[in-house]
Amino acid sequence: MIGLLRGKLLIKQPPDLLLDVNGVGYEVQASMTTFYDLPELHQEVTLYTHFVVREDAQLLYGFSSQTERELFRHLLKVNGVGPKMALAIVSGMSPVEFNQVIHAADIARLSRIPGVGKKTAERLVIELRDRLPKAEASSSTGVAVSAPLPSVSISDEAVNALLALGYKPAQASQMIAAYENQGLSVEDMIRQALRASLN
Repeated sequence: MIGLLRGKLLIKQPPDLLLDVNGVGYEVQASMTTFYDLPELHQEVTLYTHFVVREDAQLLYGFSSQTERELFRHLLKVNGVGPKMALAIVSGMSPVEFNQVIHAADIARLSRIPGVGKKTAERLVIELRDRLPKAEASSSTGVAVSAPLPSVSISDEAVNALLALGYKPAQASQMIAAYENQGLSVEDMIRQALRASLN
């Protein structure tokens, strides 16, 4: 129903965004990969979106590229994978990396994603191996990192983002603790923590 939003970025607190689109505020949950590409606050941003309707809520998920949204939609078709787990997977690795993991049947790496146990990892490989194209060698794109809001604790914001992705409080705190006092932005801190947990 809602496939794309273009508007002014008012709030970015991982994984939540608020976009002003012609005077209407849209709440969007974005992948961490998308967060790395966001402009500064009050700048215009374009997001490809996926609209989810539940009995108790209507939710928008936003992505900086159609490729990332396509992967998110593929994941939702896998039995037992909901939007929260799909967002965690998309946040943990790029579409190219995910394709490589699936075609390599790397169950161990998939199992390190929060909420993805061994059985779910095996199901991902079985159901997506034939749906996803074989990954081509590709270099990662540049990352645009913006400064965090000064009124919010960077560490707390990073921990909250990991909690929203399905990590347990103690685990999220431990993951972020390794990157405190390094002068990193919240987006960079989350990215480093996610990469470390999946490698």
